[in-house]
Amino acid sequence: MLSTLASGVAFHPGYLGPREAAALLSTLRTAVAAAPLFTPRMPRTGKPFSVRMTNCGPLGWVSDERGYRYQPNHPETGALWPPIPEIALQAWLELAGYPHPPEACLVNYYAPGTRMSLHQDRDEADFAAPVVSLSLGDTAVFRIGGTSRSDPTRSIRLASGDALVLGGSSRLAFHGIDRILAGSSRLLAEGGRFNLTLRRVTRP
Repeated sequence: MLSTLASGVAFHPGYLGPREAAALLSTLRTAVAAAPLFTPRMPRTGKPFSVRMTNCGPLGWVSDERGYRYQPNHPETGALWPPIPEIALQAWLELAGYPHPPEACLVNYYAPGTRMSLHQDRDEADFAAPVVSLSLGDTAVFRIGGTSRSDPTRSIRLASGDALVLGGSSRLAFHGIDRILAGSSRLLAEGGRFNLTLRRVTRP
């Protein structure tokens, strides 16, 4: 079932069934073994994020004292990022409505008690491409507003298997995760939530 929250925002609850979610998680475990989760840090201050992350694909997003950027290798191991999981690539084909493949798949791990403040995804060169998000594990309270930080916001719950697309006039909408509902899913043995965010970085 598709739900349109705002212009350019498409919510697909239960997009991944339980078997697909488990299969994606298995592939993701292999990717994390090759590219371990790391803690990004704020530019200039070096303050650590509460969320740990890694990436899949030709490019990966990193943040440290030098700033936000995309690069082809892991910031700690120096190894190239593992490939984007096939199930995630299929989601892009079905949901993005964009003719070119994603170049980055950010993998954020939200442990119980972690959050992410309101922000825009604007480190890419091509804003014509949407951002496609897939949720695995515990439900997250997701908040989204407009293209100005002062715009009103609304919240929805993103459960395991849900997909969300930010595109069109909402491609640069401010959004964030207010909290994780611990114990709401049994998919991750360790609890918490994985969020996969597919992005096109460069212009075709």
